[in-house]
Amino acid sequence: MNSIRILGIDPGLRITGFGVIESQDNKLSYVTSGVIKTASAKKNPVEGEDDREELPARLKVILEGLFEVIDTYQPTQVAVEKVFVNVNPQSTLLLGQARGAAISAAVIRNLIVAEYTALQVKQSVVGNGHAQKEQVQEMVKRLLNLPATPSPDSADALACAICHAHGGQGLGKLATAGFRVKNGRLV
Repeated sequence: MNSIRILGIDPGLRITGFGVIESQDNKLSYVTSGVIKTASAKKNPVEGEDDREELPARLKVILEGLFEVIDTYQPTQVAVEKVFVNVNPQSTLLLGQARGAAISAAVIRNLIVAEYTALQVKQSVVGNGHAQKEQVQEMVKRLLNLPATPSPDSADALACAICHAHGGQGLGKLATAGFRVKNGRLV
C-alpha cells in the first residue's frame, strides 16, 4: 500500500490556508485543514502599508504556524500554490515573501516541495482552470467527503494538496518539475 501525507499551502500575508490529506492507492482522505492568521496592530490599515511595517512579525507567525502543523500531522510532501503576478507589484512582492516563509518551513523540516499555479490546481480539482472559488470549495468538499464546505483559504490549500496527489494537472505520475506549463499544457 502506497500512502503519502500531503500538506497543501495557500500562502497569504494576512491569512495562510493549510490542508492535510492522505493519498493511499489513489484514494484521498481528509486529515485536517485551517488557517494561520497574522494579526495587524492597526485598526484601519492602508493596503500594503502595515504589511511593510509588520512584515518580519507576520512571516514569523506563518513560519511558526506551519512548523506546528508539520510537527503535529507529519506530512511527507508539501504542495504550495505559486504566486501570480498582481496588478500591484508591491502586493505581489509581499505575497512572495509569505510564500517564501511557507516553503522555508517545509524545507527546514526536510520535506519535498512541489509548486502549482492556481490554473493547475483548479484544472486538476474542478476540471476548469478558470473556476470560481465557490466551485473549488464545492469540489474539495465532494472529493474529500467533507460534512461542510471548507473556508476559501482552507479549500484552496486542500485543492493544492489534491492537485499534488493527482500528479498535478491530472497528468498521473508524470513529473512536471523543470517544465513550463502554459494554459494547462506542458511547453
